Amino acid sequence: MQVEAEGLIKIVHLMSKKTVTLFVNAMNEIDGMRMIMPKVQKAWVDQILVADGRSTDGTQEYSREHGYDLVIQSQKGARYSFIDGFKHVKGEIIITFSPNGKSVPELIPQLIEKMEEGYDMVIASRYKKPAKSTDDNLVSALANWFFTTSINLFFGGKYTDAMVIYRAYRTSLFYELELDKPESHTPEKLFGTVIGIEPLLSIRAAKRKLKVTEIAGDEPSRIGGSNKFPKISGGLAYFFQMIRELYYWK
Repeated sequence: MQVEAEGLIKIVHLMSKKTVTLFVNAMNEIDGMRMIMPKVQKAWVDQILVADGRSTDGTQEYSREHGYDLVIQSQKGARYSFIDGFKHVKGEIIITFSPNGKSVPELIPQLIEKMEEGYDMVIASRYKKPAKSTDDNLVSALANWFFTTSINLFFGGKYTDAMVIYRAYRTSLFYELELDKPESHTPEKLFGTVIGIEPLLSIRAAKRKLKVTEIAGDEPSRIGGSNKFPKISGGLAYFFQMIRELYYWK
């Protein structure tokens, strides 16, 4: 009877597990794709979706050859990978992932396990001990510290890393927090750039007092490719977006 009961508990547990999409942001990352994606076990997730920023180096072909779902961005820029890609997300939980070596694949099961505990978002923090970033330089480390500290101070967050892309969260948050709406990103127009959604996601999750936690996650050095983020214009857009959030969105 005890064996049967344990078996039933396992079945119920499996049935209660939420579906998961691994959302891979890629633009000319063929070197990283070849080295990192084979480490991602397909059994870990229900869907691997590549949002491609119009790569020309074979990233798209690699994705098709390996059976990943593939979306080509309508416009260039980090945010459009989400705008175009989220329409094709099948999982109840999404894990946003960089295939350039900076997101450690072995952390995927841990992120999912924490989400199954009932969190709205779980961040793989580069700055939660004992994690470390070997990709950081003085400027990027200072910028990450500044924005994370400011978000905690202004919005009541408890983050050690509010900026990182590598995180898991309820897919529905993208719409609940209105990250899909152009008016949420108007500071981009001031500086003629397109930025990511991660800081705004962190800010609005804090404002809504959602259930958020972090796990320690090392950030190795980049494999191939190049950093596409516009440092000056992007940093200014993030800053004005943060200040605007003090008054704009409730």
